[in-house]
Amino acid sequence: MVGLVAPGMAQVQRLLPANGKIGELVGQQHQHPVVQIDRKLLRLAPGGVILDQNNRFILPVYLPARAEVLYVLDRQGDVTRIVILTPQELARLRQAGAR
Repeated sequence: MVGLVAPGMAQVQRLLPANGKIGELVGQQHQHPVVQIDRKLLRLAPGGVILDQNNRFILPVYLPARAEVLYVLDRQGDVTRIVILTPQELARLRQAGAR
């Protein structure tokens, strides 16, 4: 038996890093591995992951010109994860208290 699911019911909130910080990414202006978040030039760590709004892995060359992101830094201050936020995720994070 095949079950049908309404499109709205199939959506699941993705898990966002608890230790992430909200920032504005300015993409496509710097050579890899450098990314700009909130006027700071940061290095994308080796093995660093970038996820788009659909939770797909993307390469640094496909970063949008501007986007609100949640990012995680390692001990050296390199970016280990960038999650490009949907407007709903951004609103939810801000409502919960900006990080």
